Amino acid sequence: MQSTVAAGEARKGHPPGLYLLFATEMWERMSYYGMRGLLVLFLTDKVRGGYGWSTADALSLYGTYTGLVYLTPIVGGYIADRYIGQRKAVLLGGVLMIIGHLLLALPGTGIFYTGLGFLIVGNGFFKPNISTMVGGLYPTGDGRRDGAFTIFYMGINLGAVLGNFICGTLGERVGWHWGFGSAGVGMTLGVIIFVALQKRLLGQVGLAPAPRPPASATTASGGKPPAFSREEWDRIIVIFIIALFVVAFWTGFEQAGGLMNLYTDQKVDRTMFGWEVPTTWFQNFNSVFIVALAPVFAGVWSALAARGKDLSIPLKMALGLIFLAVGFAFMLGASKESAADGKAAAWWVIMAYLFHTMGELCLSPVGLSMVSKVAPTRVTSAMMGVWFLANAVANKLSGVLGGYSEKMGEFSVFLTIVIGSGLAGVILLVLAPVLKRMMHGTDEVTPAPAHPPQTGTVGAAT
Repeated sequence: MQSTVAAGEARKGHPPGLYLLFATEMWERMSYYGMRGLLVLFLTDKVRGGYGWSTADALSLYGTYTGLVYLTPIVGGYIADRYIGQRKAVLLGGVLMIIGHLLLALPGTGIFYTGLGFLIVGNGFFKPNISTMVGGLYPTGDGRRDGAFTIFYMGINLGAVLGNFICGTLGERVGWHWGFGSAGVGMTLGVIIFVALQKRLLGQVGLAPAPRPPASATTASGGKPPAFSREEWDRIIVIFIIALFVVAFWTGFEQAGGLMNLYTDQKVDRTMFGWEVPTTWFQNFNSVFIVALAPVFAGVWSALAARGKDLSIPLKMALGLIFLAVGFAFMLGASKESAADGKAAAWWVIMAYLFHTMGELCLSPVGLSMVSKVAPTRVTSAMMGVWFLANAVANKLSGVLGGYSEKMGEFSVFLTIVIGSGLAGVILLVLAPVLKRMMHGTDEVTPAPAHPPQTGTVGAAT
């Protein structure tokens, strides 16, 4: 993707706009993960005013909701690319999600479903476009981009920590609707921060729709934009192929808010130091590990890139799938222990989240960076939406697969994920050299000049 940031920008630190997007995404993810952590617990609750649904029905709705949340970015990305620009799309999405969260705090099943609808549509505008703007802060070939997305990912997970602590605690200990309402407050803070600082810190990034082909080129092709070149088609195909493997990853990973959440609630000994830890807090282990390990992974990627030894994008993602399989191997141990003793030790789940986090850092921020680099400029936001389509399919499959635990037992579901994700990782390792060639160098890092120019630069935060 061609950045709107001046090409002469010094390659030290990161643009201050990154930290605005970091903060905006942090509060949006606070609202999303805070609500997500409560959803299946609320739907299955039979004592404190929940709906009292079965595990299968609750996980089915969970999968449908989270799947649609990642499906609508295709439309939101297209509208931003073609008509309104990324910045207006982010603002529109944020306002819609504020309305959605506040509706969830009100009584009534119809209102609850309406709130979910607002969240689904709002996320479609917000999610692909804020990620695309991160890439737009950096010129083509800038080696800081993978590290920037990893830093951005820290904002996502700081938000998740806040969501599970604030929304989760209020929902579990005070009342479900207090938890849902507090998620709306977090989203409101994100919108306020974005509106207040975006003109000063983002420059022209995301302000206008993607540039269209020149009029002369359109006229020469009979009034239609010129077709994609062979090289551009190769790059688009790579995004679709890797997205298939990403489905395998997120199908397992998203058990965190579904089956693993219910399993932790019902079959894990959550007592620590004489106090029972709220179920939603366990999902914070993933977020805490992200915050702790993201600088390490960002440093490793940057150091390898500086030495010309950076791992290819497909190779990093293959490692992510393998780490996920190792994490679910710990859940096999937990399910055996709970079957024998009634409760599993908490450390099984904590270790699973540790390896899931390592896999996530190898795959998710790298994938966001890949789309911003590899996708043709005129369809970058739309391709970001296609990337999130993999999450949509995976989230629905995650709910369906988790629902089989009532018939098959948790051990069988966890074993299926271990085998599936491990096999997918090995296949991607084999395909990695071919996929890298099909990127035609768009994933390559351009080394920073020893003495970057001092004119025409954009201020960078250190």
